[in-house]
Amino acid sequence: MAQYVAAIDQGTTSTRCMIFDHGGQVVAVEQHEHEQIYPQPGWVEHDPKEIWYRTQQVIDGALKKGGVDVSDIAAVGVTNQRETAVVWDRNTGEPVYNAIVWQDTRTDKIVDELAKDGGQDRFRDKTGLPLATYFSGPKIRWILENVDGAAEKAEAGDLCFGNIDTWVIWNLTGGTDGGVHVTDVTNASRTLLMDLNTLQWDEEICSIIGVPTSVLPEIRSSSEVYGEATGSLGGIPVAGDLGDQQAATFGQVCFDVGDAKNTYGTGNFMLLNTGTEAVPSKSGLLTTVCYKIGDQAPVYALEGSVAITGALVQWLRDNLGMIQNSAEVEALARTVEDNGGIYIVPAFSGLFAPYWKSNARGVIAGLTRYVNKGHFARAALEATAWQSREILDAMNNDSGVELKEMKVDGGMVVNELLMQFQADVLGVPVIRPAVAETTSLGAAYAAGLATGFWNEIDDLRDNWVKDKEWTPQMDPDRREKEYAQWKKAVSRTFDWLD
Repeated sequence: MAQYVAAIDQGTTSTRCMIFDHGGQVVAVEQHEHEQIYPQPGWVEHDPKEIWYRTQQVIDGALKKGGVDVSDIAAVGVTNQRETAVVWDRNTGEPVYNAIVWQDTRTDKIVDELAKDGGQDRFRDKTGLPLATYFSGPKIRWILENVDGAAEKAEAGDLCFGNIDTWVIWNLTGGTDGGVHVTDVTNASRTLLMDLNTLQWDEEICSIIGVPTSVLPEIRSSSEVYGEATGSLGGIPVAGDLGDQQAATFGQVCFDVGDAKNTYGTGNFMLLNTGTEAVPSKSGLLTTVCYKIGDQAPVYALEGSVAITGALVQWLRDNLGMIQNSAEVEALARTVEDNGGIYIVPAFSGLFAPYWKSNARGVIAGLTRYVNKGHFARAALEATAWQSREILDAMNNDSGVELKEMKVDGGMVVNELLMQFQADVLGVPVIRPAVAETTSLGAAYAAGLATGFWNEIDDLRDNWVKDKEWTPQMDPDRREKEYAQWKKAVSRTFDWLD
């Protein structure tokens, strides 16, 4: 009998394969980074073929590290960076262009043109999303308009589109030799093309944005068997598919209305489970599908997306050379008592929730001769926490639910200074689970549920274990004073680009 479930987690900067046992414990993990391609300011691309190569590498690596035989794996789930668009030739398997990454802002003119009729919320009633460069739909149009012959190929039915989950699953299940062209409801809900209520592509919106429905994958649930893997996982059911933030929510067992988690990665993503009701946002949040298990009713969430958090620490490392590796930022930040009066607002590619201003750009406010690199490190960490506070305020406003605690996960949660500051500025306990890589775990859970490896979600609840909790310690008056300073700094980023 199979003892394990595998997960492929294709993220913004790296791909990993993790193998979990029935208790949700990590058996093996292999991870490889891929190249970040910046052709011009505001443009961010990935090579889809490199991503598929890295995927094969990490599968082989995890199996080898864990000493796991393929016959011991019950299923494999996939989770992915969302909104990153790939268009490829279904006959040759060749991408027609690099993947356009979720952070990319080249579609700003397309977005502005679409907003002329009906404004930024033109499609929000159906899709739950504002018009923004973040989402996949306008990226598909850009590729079709700017790559020679792409529009004609699409018209002839020769092209496939997908977020990265679709690209990985298509290749994993055989590619040009029978690969299945599917996505799940969570990824489809990030394209600007899916109706949240019908869970199908909206033909009218597709037509307006300029995306032929012939290129779109079939929308399926997040937990069901889509096909069988080939290659190193040959014969194993591919049975789970969730966008990375929904996967983390699933891995954090946020199955009850009012449960919330915050993931700290390249960006930050806070999700609040709103149950089987799609709650419209009046506060700049996204209404999104949280997950759908088999033929059960979909569960929805409110989401606050912050573009740049962990990437700000990488910027201190790679662009400014203040640290040698990301882990050093905490020690550097601890060399000072406070931020020295500076606030860094990392609007490198505009502001996401709750502002949705693609013409904003980053600022460092409050500089004096007193400031040193320790203050920079501290301000970078604080930027992550303040941006999350803005999201929490919006969630409380939209949902009417006062959060009692915040579950956290992702790479930055090992930073204890940040976690304490986060609890201080949120005013609620911050709780880290024993398995912090909940994104991979969520994909494994979805695949395992679909194949009977786990019987029901209560089995998953039993697996969740708390590692550490931080409680608020900051004086409330100080918190609100610093928050007001943060908001003032954010306002300085607005409308930087004409």
